[in-house]
Amino acid sequence: MVQIHLSAAIISLVLGAWQLIAARGGVRHRVVGRVWVLAMAVTAISSFGITGKLGWTWLGGYSWIHGLSLWILISLTMAVRAARRRVFAAHKGWMVGSYAGLVSAGVFAALPPGRVVGHWLRATLPIWLPGA
Repeated sequence: MVQIHLSAAIISLVLGAWQLIAARGGVRHRVVGRVWVLAMAVTAISSFGITGKLGWTWLGGYSWIHGLSLWILISLTMAVRAARRRVFAAHKGWMVGSYAGLVSAGVFAALPPGRVVGHWLRATLPIWLPGA
């Protein structure tokens, strides 16, 4: 499950950055946006299959990051709904917020000691991370 989650998160990170930088509207924006929404949904849904010692035992090992995953699914729904209704300011707000949530969750999920991604990053990029 971790491999699916991490793969979808990396795709979401790259495509989301592209969408924020590239020109809005047009076929390319819509196609990349649909793939991004799918990758984000896979990232969020797959997170529910990942629990551990950093989660609350009374919640089955789930943590605040899982709450963010639920919020991401809601915000993606709202973003797509706004785009279909052609309310582009709301669409942009939901999408930028979703991307910020992805980046925030990635940082806070990877950096604490004991996390697989954090361990890999510290071993691979020791100069860039504090405490490496």
